[in-house]
Amino acid sequence: MSFPPLDFEGRGTSEAGGGVFVSISRARELRKAMTPPERRLWNVLRERPGGFKFRKQHEQGPYYLDFFYYEAALAVELDGFGHELGSNPLRDERRDQWLASRGIRTIRVAAAEVRDNLEGVVCYIINVCNERLVS
Repeated sequence: MSFPPLDFEGRGTSEAGGGVFVSISRARELRKAMTPPERRLWNVLRERPGGFKFRKQHEQGPYYLDFFYYEAALAVELDGFGHELGSNPLRDERRDQWLASRGIRTIRVAAAEVRDNLEGVVCYIINVCNERLVS
């Protein structure tokens, strides 16, 4: 498996080695302003379920990933109602393709699922992590 190009702190770098695309201060702002579903999922992921250490609002190229597990190159994105509106589905698809071209798999979870079935969501995430590490 090929892993995405990362700098020494685990942030995404440009293909030409030209540095980090995103603002670290912006990522810090996003970490403080998490949505309720993001906070709810983070409260579980921060405990390292299955032994997997996730990062929240991780910078990767021009994007901020809701949650990222580096060893499996796995991004977990929570999608609320806004992701269904206007050009947002197309934007999400382009983003997922960009990440996939760098070896990062994106799984999308509905925010309502986090609210209604948190245990199932966490089990799903753990299963995908295990699959990614085996292949």
